[in-house]
Parts: sequence; structure tokens; C-alpha cells
Amino acid sequence: MILIKTTLITNLTVADICAGFEFSEAEGKGLFGWSGKLTIQPEYQRNYLYAQNNGEKERAVIDSILKGYPIGLLYLNKPRADEDKYEILDGQQRVTSLGRYIKDLFSVTDSSGHQQYYSSLAQDVQNLILQTPLTIYICEGTETEIKSWFKTINIVGIALNTQETLNSVYSGSFVTLAKAQFSNSRNTKLNIWRSYVKGNVLRQDYLRTAFEWIVKSSDDTKISEYMSRHRNDTNIDELKNYFDGVIDWIKKIFTAPKSEMCGLEWGRLYETYHENKYDAAELDAEIEKLYADEAVTDKRGIFEYVLGGSKDAKLLHIRFFEESTKKTVYARQTEAAKKIGKSNCPLCAIGGGRNSTKIYKYSEMDADHVTAWSKGGATDIKNCQMLCKTHNRAKGNF
Repeated sequence: MILIKTTLITNLTVADICAGFEFSEAEGKGLFGWSGKLTIQPEYQRNYLYAQNNGEKERAVIDSILKGYPIGLLYLNKPRADEDKYEILDGQQRVTSLGRYIKDLFSVTDSSGHQQYYSSLAQDVQNLILQTPLTIYICEGTETEIKSWFKTINIVGIALNTQETLNSVYSGSFVTLAKAQFSNSRNTKLNIWRSYVKGNVLRQDYLRTAFEWIVKSSDDTKISEYMSRHRNDTNIDELKNYFDGVIDWIKKIFTAPKSEMCGLEWGRLYETYHENKYDAAELDAEIEKLYADEAVTDKRGIFEYVLGGSKDAKLLHIRFFEESTKKTVYARQTEAAKKIGKSNCPLCAIGGGRNSTKIYKYSEMDADHVTAWSKGGATDIKNCQMLCKTHNRAKGNF
């Protein structure tokens, strides 16, 4: 049973809670407020998200204040009863929006349609914002109780995703360092990572990818085990080095990034193929050839295809012959076969067996590349032949 002690306070204003406000652009979070007594974004909290989508949500917070609307309850955690220190348990997005506006980090549209930064507002309007009272509950409990409640109260609004939840569960020195590396929107390496990793850095997608790569699985249990085991580590060398190793391997063998590379299962591909020897120039040439081939309908499959020795054509989703092409070729073959008394399946005709003179129905035949696609044969009418289903399945190779 969770026994959290709560105390309601109503004597703090926006000015009080935003006193000494600091914001880290690099980490995308509010740092401190309430004259240094308040940690706005403790490690179990997500990054600041209200600035996304052109800042619609952060502007809505300020608009609510200006219109006299309540912005909702704020919950602060008091980790230690003997210290006058607090953490935001719920409401960090709203508090960060207030602090950012007072720091002139974004503007809002006034009733006349003009953009207004805080510093450009009339003094009475500034005072209206600063003097707005806040309704706050101070909560006290064990770490387990507080984090359990944190997950409960975050089931509405912008819900915590899986990695944000795991960060809250295993908050500590390891998560702090990992977020500084993989959840830092100012990390210069992002320009490279974005070519291969899909997602939103502020929603922990890059950190999630790093964990998936190093545990070689997307299973939450395995990631949880890894985070639990390393929770109190004072470095992230293993995680960082493995991630960097995968990225460096990709850059080394594929020298010309393609948009289709983003979001591929690079961790799995690295584990499967990184010990193989490749000629980067040869790979680039083959990739360009495949990109130019209209028969290749899945460009994302090209990279695993060439890594695997260009053998598994199913990865490319080769475009099959059009129905009109197959019917035209069937009619031609059947007419020619009847004239010479042979089967309209070329392989049956030369086989000398009991089907050597059999004329197959269209439904009994499949289209085939005369010269296999994997050997350079095109997917067009000049390279199409109709075979009986038995021979076509036996032939196999694209």
C-alpha cells in the first residue's frame, strides 16, 4: 500500500516558482527554480516537449495565464524531510513553459495579433503573469512510492513512452550520463546519427536504439536488466563505444548515405555482417545499380541484400511481370508450340517426357525471367517466358 504524505500550499506565485529559473538548451530541460530550491526536471522526468510543433503547447500555457484560466495542480516531491529541497513530480512542462517565457525564449500572439515576448509586454501584464497564484501539493514518500505514483499520474496528456518510463525507474548516475549523450539536442554527432537512426532525440529514441543495439534485442525485459545492472555506474563507456562502433562500421562500408538507411536494423546487421570483408567502392557501385533498377521495389532491402552477398532477392521485392505481359507471352508461346507440335512450356518441350507435347492452360503456368534477374536479366517482355508451374518452381533463382 502506498502511503504518500501530501501538503497543499497556495501561497506561491509564478514569480516565486520561476525565481532563479535556468534552462538547458543542450539537454532540452528546465533545471532549477524557486530560488534554487526546486529541481524542475529530475532524472526520472522526460525532456521538455512543449516547444515541439512550433511551441503550440507552451504558448497555450501563457495564453491560459493571461486569460485567467487555471493551469492545473502542480505536484512537488520532497525527497528528504530534513532539507528544504524539492523536485517537480507533475507539472514540469508547464513550469518550464512559464520560466522560458519569462526568460524571453519564445513569444505569444496577443489579442491584436502581434507577437509579444515577455520583455515587450506592458508592466501590468507582466505583473499579471508574475502574481498568478499556483496550487501545489508537496508530496513525501519513499523512492518506490514516488516513482510508482509518477507513472500513475502520467497516464494522461503526453503519455510516457517505454524508454521514458525506464529512465524514471532506473534514474541515477548512469541514466544521467546516458541522456547527456543520447538525448542531447545539441550533440554535434546527431547530424551523423540521423542518417541511420530514426526518432526524436527528446523522446529518448536515440537512447532506446543504443540500448537495443547493445543488448541485441528490443525486448523491454533485457533493456531493463541492462539498466538495472548499470544503474549506479559512473561512466557509459560500454554503451557509448558499442553505439559508436556500429555507426563507424556503417560509415566505413557505405560511403554514400541514402535516406532509406534511416531506421534499418543496424544493430542486427552489425552483429551478422561486421566480421565480413567488403570493398566500399564495389558496394557503392552495386547499390547505385540497384537504385536505378525499376524492378527493385524495396530500396530499403538493398543494404542487407549486398551485405549478404547479393543472394537473397526476396529482400528487394522484385517487381513481377505485369499481367498483360504474361498473357501476351503466353499467347505467343502457345501459338508457336502448336505449329511444331511441342509443349508451350519450353522446358517440357526439350525434356522428351510425356509432357513434351502438352499445351498448358494459362492458369497452369507462371512467368519467369529467361536471364535471371540476379544475373542482370530485366523485368520486361523481352526477358519473359512462361513455364509450367512445376518447372518454374524448380528453376527458382530470380
